[in-house]
Amino acid sequence: MSSSLPATYSITVTKLGSRIGARVDGVRLGGDLDSVTVSEIRRALLAYRVIFFRGQLHLDDERQLAFARLLGTPIAHPAAHRTRRGRPTFWHTDLAYFANYPAASILRPVELPSYGGSTLWASTAAAYAELPEPLKVLAENLWAMHTNRYDYVMSETVTDGRQVAELRTEHPVVRVHPETGERTLLTGAFVRGFVGLDSHESSVLLELLQRRITEANNTIRWNWEPGDVAIWDNRATQHRAVDYDDQDRLMHRVTLMGDLPVDVHGQHSRLISGVPMVAAAD
Repeated sequence: MSSSLPATYSITVTKLGSRIGARVDGVRLGGDLDSVTVSEIRRALLAYRVIFFRGQLHLDDERQLAFARLLGTPIAHPAAHRTRRGRPTFWHTDLAYFANYPAASILRPVELPSYGGSTLWASTAAAYAELPEPLKVLAENLWAMHTNRYDYVMSETVTDGRQVAELRTEHPVVRVHPETGERTLLTGAFVRGFVGLDSHESSVLLELLQRRITEANNTIRWNWEPGDVAIWDNRATQHRAVDYDDQDRLMHRVTLMGDLPVDVHGQHSRLISGVPMVAAAD
């Protein structure tokens, strides 16, 4: 095949969980994929929320970024998103304190611990669908304040002493997915409270919703191997890492630009403080 032509593959998709997760085989990821293959990958992502690829040992940062550009608009180079001895071991939706938080993320391991460090994902679409009607009505009329104040990749100051700006956004607890039309729950560890409720009420309600989201049937666990790649729909999932003590764990991630969420009544998320997410420089 001429190097100037896009690579064409016949891929297979294997469902891994009843409500979330699939493995995609038969494709070598990169920036040269043809539009049909990219469409099949996108279709699998929307259907299964998180999809996994094995044997992608050829990928480096530039090839990962080139592939990501086929799926959307990257907001950062993968080398800028690494966790070494990090502790993202709480359930969260990536960067939900931004008004237009990411649509999707593409993750590959660079260094793995000898144990632990696997990742769990939960379907917030399945969680919403399983809510009893009274809770659906309540959730559809709730808004939550999300902030980066306790983000595991943030601290009160950065290494050169500059203060980290606080980002605050009010999101609907139930958003309408812009591509599938499904309703998904938007909560997680970055929620600081529900609009109009006091701290105790917010804490109790957040725990109730999180228990619904992370119920075992809504989740899938991935044990990483070298050459793996995971892509997840950040608008319909939460995720967390499994602890790995004081070992090193280095993952390179590309996140893709998201849209401004809208609730079931047509109202959009509201940026309270900070700046919108912007595309990465070429």
